[in-house]
Amino acid sequence: MFNRRLRGQVLQWDALRHTDIQKKGNEGLCGRGASPIISHHYASPAATQNRRSFREIYRISLRLLPLLSPSDMLLIDLIESVYHSSYAAQWRFLIVENRTVPPKTVMEYPLNAPTVYPMKRYEQFADEIATLIREGVLGPGERIPSVRQASRHHGISPSTVFQAYYLLENRGLITARARSGYFVREHARRLLGEPRVTLQPNDPAEVEVSELVFSVLDSLQDDQTVPFGSAFPSPELFPLSRLATSMTRGLRELSPQQVVADMTTGHTDLCRQIALRYMLGGIQLPMEELVITNGAMEALNLALQCVTQPGDLVAVESPAFYASLQVLERLKLRAVEIPVHPREGVDLEVLAERLEALPIKACWFMSHLQNPLGASMSKERKQALYQLLKQHQVPMLEDDVYAELYFGSTPPTPVKAFDDEGLIIHCSSFSKCLAPGYRVGWVAGGRYAEAISRLKLMTTISPSVPAQAAIADYLQHGGYDRHLRKLRHALEAQQGSMLAAADRYFPAQTRITRPAGGYFLWVEFPEKIDSLRLFNMALDHGVSLAPGPIFSATQQFRHCVRLSYGHPWTQSSERGMETLGRLLALF
Repeated sequence: MFNRRLRGQVLQWDALRHTDIQKKGNEGLCGRGASPIISHHYASPAATQNRRSFREIYRISLRLLPLLSPSDMLLIDLIESVYHSSYAAQWRFLIVENRTVPPKTVMEYPLNAPTVYPMKRYEQFADEIATLIREGVLGPGERIPSVRQASRHHGISPSTVFQAYYLLENRGLITARARSGYFVREHARRLLGEPRVTLQPNDPAEVEVSELVFSVLDSLQDDQTVPFGSAFPSPELFPLSRLATSMTRGLRELSPQQVVADMTTGHTDLCRQIALRYMLGGIQLPMEELVITNGAMEALNLALQCVTQPGDLVAVESPAFYASLQVLERLKLRAVEIPVHPREGVDLEVLAERLEALPIKACWFMSHLQNPLGASMSKERKQALYQLLKQHQVPMLEDDVYAELYFGSTPPTPVKAFDDEGLIIHCSSFSKCLAPGYRVGWVAGGRYAEAISRLKLMTTISPSVPAQAAIADYLQHGGYDRHLRKLRHALEAQQGSMLAAADRYFPAQTRITRPAGGYFLWVEFPEKIDSLRLFNMALDHGVSLAPGPIFSATQQFRHCVRLSYGHPWTQSSERGMETLGRLLALF
């Protein structure tokens, strides 16, 4: 009876603070048509009179979970900021019918939900303006609405508008002019064009890039070099001291039994936090599908070994992240290069042709903020990609390490969200968005989860348990989403600074990407430019970059480079771009 009453029903309500519960009746707390059982627990006279805390209400909700059958899904979105601020919290309970979820998935959601800090009104308004700038509705040099106009039109106070405009200034998107108002910064007045990434058709190729990659990486060790060639953002952007506090607390609460037990399966609390973030993103993921790894690279290595044998063909992007090419080289796999559009991602038409013509055993793609191009596939194209893979029953490794670095307020949907047959092996980590040196990643292996787990036991056994405990504690108590918003804003401002510098110093024929997140720009110079020669010349002048050939199994893109804006923009950064411009003029 319980399930029949709830199936398909959406129950939504706003609960102010527990001191205000008396002001809300049954209908205010539960909404029309609410289940009598939920009404009894959440809006009974006893509950309102006793003014139960949200913690108590949350625990009561968890007692309802055993009453649900495996065919139901319970989504609990608890905004815990109510414990830290005076803002209202919204609880949403969504029962979705016709979804098969193993009992363990429902039963093992954590008692402690992650701390989520909702955006304030001025942050929401700032994001709305930033989206208009990003999409070109407000162009470089254009005046944005005055404080008075914005206040009247959007129904918000002038102080809220001022806060939003100050935030946009700090993010480098607008600038104030005396007695004139606020204007969009002229990041790229000449608007350098978009790269024309073309790929010469090639037969499946043996991969031999490691020597070239290592020669490039070895040259990036000098900390006095301007780090445009770096693969990581600046450590200054991460909450390292807060993570240290979390490690201390996590280790203090770690029992001796957990030290050993968590080695094979991964830290239980960390797995729960990751599963909960999948759930809040709309993906129901059984916890037993997760394998905690030493960063995303181990996850991707393990996954590829589980679905291929030496000599097999693997479809990869072109240009592709050089580490993926090194993995293929080490495992003696052959690469089938699929071109990537700078904005739309993998060319699905070419992929379909290659899947028909060649015995491809696996695909390794980045569907969001692809490295090095920064391309992000639309939701529709991701769904089309999955249907293509499903038709040919070809597994895909979804490398999603940049998923949290999107600009704006709408998180991306991974291809994994469309997976109903376990074909998508979703790999990610905290290395690019929270803790680079901790080397904690994971893989949601789908139908290959057990094979991946066993292969891991045969190799590294476990990532660092203390590092897992630290990140688990931080996700639960440290304000992870607040940190991510701050990180995204910093990266967006740094991207604007690099685009503006490229416009000032690079040749007029230069083409450059404008990704909606991440921290890389792909730059296409005139064809007379040799990026390997430019790389060596720039190093002699104290500037690093990543030359195009290291991103291709066949060492194409010789006139292209990847530049990182992952470090705070300084006078040194500006001089580095100016130096590159002078060197380019020598070709």
